[in-house]
Amino acid sequence: MTDNQPIALPEEAAPLHAVSCQLCELANQRTRVIWGEGNPEGRIIMLLDNPGAREDREGRAFVCGTRATLQLGAAEAGLDMNDVYVTYVLKCRPVRKYDKETARNRCRAHLLSQLEQKRPKLMICLGNVAVQAFFQDPEADVKQLRGSWYGIAGLPTTVSYHPLAVRRRPVLMRMFLEDLKRVAARSVEIGGASIVPSGEEQPEKGN
Repeated sequence: MTDNQPIALPEEAAPLHAVSCQLCELANQRTRVIWGEGNPEGRIIMLLDNPGAREDREGRAFVCGTRATLQLGAAEAGLDMNDVYVTYVLKCRPVRKYDKETARNRCRAHLLSQLEQKRPKLMICLGNVAVQAFFQDPEADVKQLRGSWYGIAGLPTTVSYHPLAVRRRPVLMRMFLEDLKRVAARSVEIGGASIVPSGEEQPEKGN
């Protein structure tokens, strides 16, 4: 890995319509709505499954394992985090059992609203939950889909492993870096972004 030190990315406040959301049962167990973090005008959106305990602590930002792995991987891959906005399939942290399919389907409206408002150029889904929710395919699998670009909701989309999976299984780091390099290179292709050379690009499986 590089010597770059991960930082706590600035959080974007949730809009009023989301703060008062009652679309699913998570409204009855949440502490607050977590909308996203990073650059709200970033050309790349990274989609994770749901906020964790770290995100639930308003005003107490620190870098958790997910953020550390993600940012250090991005630095290694030459992906500028200033071009990135991080958000979630679910905007609330689950704290007990809930109907996952219903919550993900209903919270999709918030994600689509974000995409319409932000108009990013690229999306990368991190982990099977994010992939299945965004692709709307319960059988979608990172292992099978990584390495290619897909047109989902009108947005060029690729996939990779969840940073926590990479942290727990270091053997996944090589593939994680390949996927982030692919995003960095595609961002340069569409213009306006910078990339720090960090080795040879891996060939893509498709477009």
